[in-house]
Amino acid sequence: MARINRKWDPNYFDHVVMRGNNRQHIFSNRMDIAVLFHTLNYANTKHPFTVIAYCIMNNHFHLLIRSPEVPLGKVMGLINKQYSNYYRKKYNYTGYLYESRYFARMVPDPIALLSVSAYIHQNPVATKKPMVKRMENYPYSSFRLYHRNIESPYPFLDLTVLPSLLPEPYDTTRNGYTKFCEDFQHNEKIKKYIKATSLNH
Repeated sequence: MARINRKWDPNYFDHVVMRGNNRQHIFSNRMDIAVLFHTLNYANTKHPFTVIAYCIMNNHFHLLIRSPEVPLGKVMGLINKQYSNYYRKKYNYTGYLYESRYFARMVPDPIALLSVSAYIHQNPVATKKPMVKRMENYPYSSFRLYHRNIESPYPFLDLTVLPSLLPEPYDTTRNGYTKFCEDFQHNEKIKKYIKATSLNH
């Protein structure tokens, strides 16, 4: 049976998740993660896109991404192929690297964008055994950049969008955004989102 084409709207962000097959590790060290970012940079030169939140875990990664020029599937296909080729060569790996096609859900409005980004950034502290005590201590998440007010190190990463969407009483600044994420850490909306998308660990 042919695959059903995913919905794509160039005006909306999508929450994308890519998992390792059988939840195996697809990132073993800093070099692997550096190669993923190199791959993202390369893909962005071919099909420009914008990411406003990311988190790279051992066996999966999250992107909050908008592809304005080509269907998102074309962007993700290039990213996944490039990284898979690297991984197979480096680790002499055969078989399927990824669990299945990437998960993607369109995010419909500003509050949903803020909520999904908070969920993405909470991954390292939401595992059964937290990887870090605080979100800003995890080195492979964009939350650290927001929290420390670091300029974007990647041409595809825009750190201005999420703060600009904050509702009152939050300031529309990076400090306001990090406070929003911290307030949402134990919020029921996040728990419902995790349950609905089966992304819990």
